[in-house]
Amino acid sequence: MRTCLIAGNWKMHLTPAEGGALANTLRQRIGMRTDIEIVLCPPFVALPAVADALRGSEMKLGAQNVFWADSGAYTGQISPPMLVAVGCEYVILGHSETRGRFGTPDPTFTDAILRYFGENEATLNRKIRAVLPHGLKPILCVGETLEERQAGQTEKVIESQLQGALEGLVADELYELVIAYEPVWAIGTGQVCDAPEANRVCGWIRQWLAHHFEPELGEHVRILYGGSVKASNAHELLHQPEIDGALVGGASLNAEEFEQITYCARTH
Repeated sequence: MRTCLIAGNWKMHLTPAEGGALANTLRQRIGMRTDIEIVLCPPFVALPAVADALRGSEMKLGAQNVFWADSGAYTGQISPPMLVAVGCEYVILGHSETRGRFGTPDPTFTDAILRYFGENEATLNRKIRAVLPHGLKPILCVGETLEERQAGQTEKVIESQLQGALEGLVADELYELVIAYEPVWAIGTGQVCDAPEANRVCGWIRQWLAHHFEPELGEHVRILYGGSVKASNAHELLHQPEIDGALVGGASLNAEEFEQITYCARTH
């Protein structure tokens, strides 16, 4: 049985003090739950404060990104050992916003600006290879834009993302991998993929893993859904057989809302 995972992606919200306060509130409400796994992913600067707030609880700490070198002349970057040192167990990789595939971009952004958010499968492959030796568990995000979905390219896009990010890796290295299906058109838009369709795509991802690696990996890897998840739709999404949890954006910034989402999860 795969343990349900609910991860909160705080994106570029909350100062260290604010993040620590929210984490402390969540710890009091849901911090000792063992029936599911709960991960908080604050901005880099809030990681130590949130780690302090979570200490002694069952909740886990995650980061929103990482660089692929352990150290070096990479101004502004954060390495895997740095994340481990502050207590991270998870790291989000390949979110559509780091790929420059925004669901609802700032209207002041131009194409010239967006291309600087240029994560791609080659960089993601390097990052996955970099974090695994340090025991960090990658949450790899995949998903299509509205235009790609309307063109019937959902599976083609996701297959390309999976193939590139996991190139050269073998099944034994990937048992701690988590995949988050996040249709770009549903991120921050208020739109949500219908639960049966989200389940279908997550099942397709599972079959792809089983076919390209081994059946046991497909059965073991947890596949989350992300994209405008909130308390009002979480129960239907989280009770689909192929969906093993949720990567929650804006709703994770509200303690009551996030708590309600966690109680919608299937438990073992």
